[in-house]
Amino acid sequence: MIRQLTEQDHQQVLQLIGKKPAENLFIIGDLEAYGYDSDIQQLYGEFQDEQLIALLLNYDHMYVMYAEGTYDVEGFARIVNTDEQLLGLSGMYDILTSLYPLIEKTPKCSGRMHYAKCTALIGEAPPHRFTIRKTTVEDIPQHRALLQQIPEFANSTTTEEQMVRTIENQTGRTYALWEDDQIVSVVSTAAENLQSAMIVGVATHPDYVERGYATALLYRMCEELLAEDKVVCLFYDNPKAGKIYERIGFEPIGYWGMHNF
Repeated sequence: MIRQLTEQDHQQVLQLIGKKPAENLFIIGDLEAYGYDSDIQQLYGEFQDEQLIALLLNYDHMYVMYAEGTYDVEGFARIVNTDEQLLGLSGMYDILTSLYPLIEKTPKCSGRMHYAKCTALIGEAPPHRFTIRKTTVEDIPQHRALLQQIPEFANSTTTEEQMVRTIENQTGRTYALWEDDQIVSVVSTAAENLQSAMIVGVATHPDYVERGYATALLYRMCEELLAEDKVVCLFYDNPKAGKIYERIGFEPIGYWGMHNF
């Protein structure tokens, strides 16, 4: 049986997603931020013998799926297919493989990213001789200007207002490495919650690459998050980057699948 969940189901929800906070980072974060009674968010659950076994989160027409073992694929597909404003469907790839073929809307693009988590760092922080510190609202114009010089981020639609809101709401943070009073490398987080955080926006100015700056920032960021008892997560599709992540303590946990409509 699938039904929409309420605050009364919260304990069962925590029991299900709390086992794997990295895999459920987005569901945990959105529940902390918006709860069960929101105009832009609904959470659906499947029960077998009164035990919650699967979840489907709808946050503003962006869906995230999670399940333990087999689940009612047809039932959850019906929920997604009734959303005429469907924007996305994501989750651990092995969970989505049976659901994707039943989605009636054709995706504009699909992807599969390596997904890794870190619960303990390996070795010591890489040496560096420049200033590393957490950015503030005043640093955002420089941070955004750096991203616009890097092809991977040049077409980002993230605004300065959104970056300010992230800092003020404490749903993300950024560490920057400075040289000659300029930001030359950054590492950020997103979707932070009480149990986990997602690493995003790993970027270095083209003139300063291959100096270990991003690795030093990443190590510093992970130190802080792990000290807060958070699991640190990230996506990547570059095997070279994956090797760097593994060297400091990230371990692969599978693939993250994404359909954008």
